[in-house]
Amino acid sequence: MSRPESSIDSAVQSIKRTGSRANPVRGVILLIGLGLARLGLIDAERARKATDLSWPRVVTGIARMSKNAADVAMVGAASGIATKPAISGVGLAGPFWGLAFALGGGFAAGTIALVSQRFGAEEFGQLGQAVRSSFVVVVAVTVPVGAAFWLFPEWLISLLNSDQQVITYGATYLQILGLGVPFAGLNLVGSRVLIGADDAQIPMILRGGGAVLNIVLNGVFIFGMGMGVAGAAWGTVAANVLVTSLFIVGLIAGWLPGIGQFPVSVSPRGTYFHWDDITDVVSIGTPVVGRNMTWTVARFPMLFIVGMFGTTVLTAYTVARRIWGLMNVPGWGFGLAASSLVGQHLGEDDEETAGVYGREIVLMAVATYGVSAAVVALVARPGVVLLGAEGEVIPIAVGMVFAGCLAIIPQGVNSTIAGALDASGDTNWPFIYQTLGVFAVSIPAAYLGAKTSIGVWGIYVAFLGETLVPAVGNYYRFSTGKWKAISREYRPETALDD
Repeated sequence: MSRPESSIDSAVQSIKRTGSRANPVRGVILLIGLGLARLGLIDAERARKATDLSWPRVVTGIARMSKNAADVAMVGAASGIATKPAISGVGLAGPFWGLAFALGGGFAAGTIALVSQRFGAEEFGQLGQAVRSSFVVVVAVTVPVGAAFWLFPEWLISLLNSDQQVITYGATYLQILGLGVPFAGLNLVGSRVLIGADDAQIPMILRGGGAVLNIVLNGVFIFGMGMGVAGAAWGTVAANVLVTSLFIVGLIAGWLPGIGQFPVSVSPRGTYFHWDDITDVVSIGTPVVGRNMTWTVARFPMLFIVGMFGTTVLTAYTVARRIWGLMNVPGWGFGLAASSLVGQHLGEDDEETAGVYGREIVLMAVATYGVSAAVVALVARPGVVLLGAEGEVIPIAVGMVFAGCLAIIPQGVNSTIAGALDASGDTNWPFIYQTLGVFAVSIPAAYLGAKTSIGVWGIYVAFLGETLVPAVGNYYRFSTGKWKAISREYRPETALDD
């Protein structure tokens, strides 16, 4: 290892003394990373770099998933005797809203691949062009989706459930969310630009702060103004508009008051329809959109199947998925850290170090997910109660949370290694493996549970199927090294000419 063991010991002691006070998330991740370094499994300096890029995204994810959980809890609390229909309605609208993140996040994978490689090669003019092209692509694909939510909300929700009360709640929530779809997609692009340029803290401040603001606005609209489900939706739209505006202003100006200098700036006066960059963003991003959409789209039949168990199980599933979302946030950080660091080293033509980063960040992710799963399992019951579960819903939700704790471990592998492959442009196989996991294992298992005596055990197996298959497949793909050759097609021209 590049750092002597005494330095690792000193760093560990420093974290123990100050980490929990100054920055608990960074302290825990770095402590896990340095523990792996002490065992000789990873390099301590690379653990530090991965930690510095991942922890802000983890904090953002915690804030965003807490916001989603708050939506459920607040709507449930405000709905009185209609708690279960209200929570179920919000749950049914969730996958539709997820389309914004599937599209925005998918094409933003093309953004981070191009930006990180150009940042590593110090080709800043090409970097700005890639950002403008990404902006065009995301606007083009998200505006029609948002319009569909606004125009046809009841019809869309009725595809998943026949309970009129559930449909009414879900349609109210979804229609208003339609206004925020393009903004949700664009703030993902802004985030990926900065992370690809080695700065994860500004996205954390903007997107994490937006999630906190969203929770505050929800409280004002839902309880203060008595708007119920509609208030939760308006809070989400307002927060996304503000965050997107701040990203755009900051990238153009190169700084924001109170936040400081951005690592890159992007002129708004350049070409927006640069065909080569648009095709690169689309070719890299489309399989990632497909991968994201695999589960987003699969949630529709999954929710329909879970609905076959009855409103009680559907409510329990909605609550358990919110907790699952909180457990899964470390993967967001590790996946983006892998994308940034692997992409930067590919931009420098250092394929060996890129590969080492990918493998070592996977180890950090697995260890972190293990700790997270253990903690959540211990607090499963009070956790589901906090999110609105009551009566017969509680034991069913707790069982699903336990299943999620087991399934979340391979998700750490899946999220991280997929991020590394995204940086290289090798995005087709992660899409294929995710599709197999969801449609060949997860959905059939849930359906068997609904139709046979297996019961909710089918849902437990569904949790594991959606993560284990892509984890094994993606890691195998990374181990072949074929992604290195694919990355050469997307590297900036100067790097290829050297």
